[in-house]
Amino acid sequence: MTFDYTSMGFHTFDALCYPVSDLPPGADTIFVDDFTLAVSGAAGAAAVVAAKHGLRVMAVGGVGHDLMGDWVLKRMSDFNIDTGMMKRCEGYCTSSSIVTTRPNGQRPALHKRGATGGFYIEDDEVDRILDTRILHIGGVGLMDRMDKGRNSEILAEAKRRGCITTLDVFASTPDDLELIKPLLANTDYFMPSEEEAMALSGLADLQSIADFLLEQGAGAVVMTLGADGVMYRDRKGASIDRAAFAVDVVCTCGCGDCFNAGFATGLHLGKPIEECLSIGQASAAQNATGLGSQAGVKNLETTLLFLEKMPARC
Repeated sequence: MTFDYTSMGFHTFDALCYPVSDLPPGADTIFVDDFTLAVSGAAGAAAVVAAKHGLRVMAVGGVGHDLMGDWVLKRMSDFNIDTGMMKRCEGYCTSSSIVTTRPNGQRPALHKRGATGGFYIEDDEVDRILDTRILHIGGVGLMDRMDKGRNSEILAEAKRRGCITTLDVFASTPDDLELIKPLLANTDYFMPSEEEAMALSGLADLQSIADFLLEQGAGAVVMTLGADGVMYRDRKGASIDRAAFAVDVVCTCGCGDCFNAGFATGLHLGKPIEECLSIGQASAAQNATGLGSQAGVKNLETTLLFLEKMPARC
């Protein structure tokens, strides 16, 4: 296979500043300590972290014919990510966000929906994107054209060819379940955040949520819980709960996406699930120490060293 990891879906251009406690009144200006740009999104951030960890990565998605799209493609090329399937979508801008990071790490954002909703994978392109060991689809719910059955078809074909499949979503209500449910039967690892899982299921109890999602067909549910860590449940009965690492948080933007890439790194290395979870958590924790998606992640060696040295929360 040409690639270790293909990350398809939501790619954004992010401009982030820190710290922001409030917006300035009128035409006033508030001075901030830090400002940066990042490739983000459920597919974009995951692609960058996987590449930093040494995987051969392909990014699949859409950008516009604009300066933000130019920058996203250039930045991904800096990490040797194959961008041949990042499509320039006519009539769309690049999906972009302004992220106002709070002193506690929360990150309210202003987002312009764009080419994530405009790209589409044609039949003669499927072979190329499935020339991979792991297929990650990130941002279902924002991929307007792909969400209309195409993601489901590609996941089914990926499973037929023996790819490992992982799935992340953008969900806000139980109505989104109808969009997600057709994908789950061909998803090995469904990786929502706690908030997304609650929105999809309409439930509040975490175990009940995991049971519900497994009943919908997922092979395993890997639910990220923010500062409370992660929970793993699968159809074979495995049940793993892991505490988060204790770090000084700067920004939580992209932590879940970085977790997904770290988890995939463990799968790529043939690690047991417990170690995959640990690498995912280490990736997310490092991310939280910097401003912008994947800012704190350097390489696999640093991530593994982090695992050795950092204490988990009680």
